[in-house]
Amino acid sequence: MDCKLEKKDDWKGDKVDVIGECYEPGLPKGKLAWKNKVESRAEYIEFLKQSERYWYSKPEDWFGSEKRKNPA
Repeated sequence: MDCKLEKKDDWKGDKVDVIGECYEPGLPKGKLAWKNKVESRAEYIEFLKQSERYWYSKPEDWFGSEKRKNPA
C-alpha cells in the first residue's frame, strides 16, 4: 500500500509531510462477521455480558482505568 504524503503547516508555520490517504481502492468483499470468531455459546454469552457491563453499569462498578478520578 502506498500512502500519499501531503505538505501541511505545523503549529509554528513550518512545512511538514503528513501521511494522507492510505487505503486500498475498491469496496469491501464482505461483512466482517465477529460472531464467527466466537467458538462456543458460553463464550458468546460471556462476550455479551461484558459488553452490557460497559453500556449499562453504574460508574461505581467500573474497574481500574475505566473509573474516572473526578466524577462528572
